[in-house]
Amino acid sequence: MIDRMRLEAICREAGSMALRKWPGSGHALKSWEKSPGSLVCEADLEVDSFLKRELGALLPAAGWLSEETADSAERLGKDLVWLVDPIDGTRDFIRGRHGWAVSVALVSAGRPLLGTLVAPSRGEVWSATAGRGAWLNGQRLRASTRTEFAGARVPVHDLPKEDQDLVKVDQPNSIALRIAMVADGQADLVATLRWGFEWDVAAAALIAREAGAAATDAFGKPLAYNKRDPRAFGLLVSAPKIHEAAVERLADRANRLS
Repeated sequence: MIDRMRLEAICREAGSMALRKWPGSGHALKSWEKSPGSLVCEADLEVDSFLKRELGALLPAAGWLSEETADSAERLGKDLVWLVDPIDGTRDFIRGRHGWAVSVALVSAGRPLLGTLVAPSRGEVWSATAGRGAWLNGQRLRASTRTEFAGARVPVHDLPKEDQDLVKVDQPNSIALRIAMVADGQADLVATLRWGFEWDVAAAALIAREAGAAATDAFGKPLAYNKRDPRAFGLLVSAPKIHEAAVERLADRANRLS
């Protein structure tokens, strides 16, 4: 059995490491593009290295899949796999904004068992254990219970013309924190229509689900993890009673873009 307290301590320390590099605290930071439009910074790599070492020591039998580590097919033969985004929301991190978090999930047989998000600049620690609920700073989370699709709160900067019946709320750069907003009832719907990676969503989707939200891909299909290709098209996390309406609203766009 994994030491849950030790896991949270490791994640908190990873968050503290990142915070010490965060420009919002007045620190100079080296950053660059690892590919066109995809930013990375020195803190991403330092936190990734720390988590790989410490989580590896915590659970030596587990495989590893991280945004900042070269992928290895070895993980496909593992029942347990760590899915890590050392700094989700790097763009906000580099700009000294608060919309970033350290994201860690433990997956077994394609399903998340544990999820932790640490957002130290916001003073937040989110966590979930499969079948046992989700928590924010020690308080039990209850997801949005919205029943009407029109008027649903969505963390976005702008809404497309066809979605003007929805309501914009603040959007952190971190997709994990946007998902967590649904888990905490701060938003009713998060949707993406692009290819994304497992490490972006594994921890937060478990947190949302354990808080009572629905969490699927853009077509309403279950999310799966530790796949050979660690991508999925789109994400849809919402209050459960508007999820079907959200799938219907997005269906034409999802089919066209996937």
